[in-house]
Amino acid sequence: MMTRWLIATVFLLTIAKFGFTADAVKPIPFGTLKSDTPADWKAEKPANRLRSHQFKIASGEEGVADAEVIVMPESSPKPDKEFPRWKTQFVLADGVKIEDIAKETKFEVGGATVHLLDISGTWKYKERPFDPKSKEETKPEYRVIWGIVVVKDEATHVRLSGPDKVVAKQFPAFEKWLKSMK
Repeated sequence: MMTRWLIATVFLLTIAKFGFTADAVKPIPFGTLKSDTPADWKAEKPANRLRSHQFKIASGEEGVADAEVIVMPESSPKPDKEFPRWKTQFVLADGVKIEDIAKETKFEVGGATVHLLDISGTWKYKERPFDPKSKEETKPEYRVIWGIVVVKDEATHVRLSGPDKVVAKQFPAFEKWLKSMK
């Protein structure tokens, strides 16, 4: 018993001294593929059970909200089903159509098909988007990039969201992360 306690204590002291944390675990699985997250993404405890991973990306500016990346495995592989639902989360100004503010793209990498939906504007954010009991929060000048990564019969949803200028700065790293799956 004393030996186990001593080993556990040494392990915890080693973690404290050398800074080994959840952030040190970088590869994120996408079905049978993986990709390392950028070094400046800070791993957080996922906000709910649907998320396998969650990251905070500092805005670097006083008074400007941080961006967030979430990963949700075992999701729907169908952009034609998901994209229309996600589009309803944005407020349309008079005379503006969703096609004016939403951009859809698709690319192939390492045996995966990645579908992206990129929307900027006023986001009607809900922690649980399709739960009627979840409180809605309006976030103007936001940008959300949803992704559906399909590997064989498995799909993983990813989302980069935050203030428009923070997401614009982080989009190249987000795209590189997705394109570096192996």
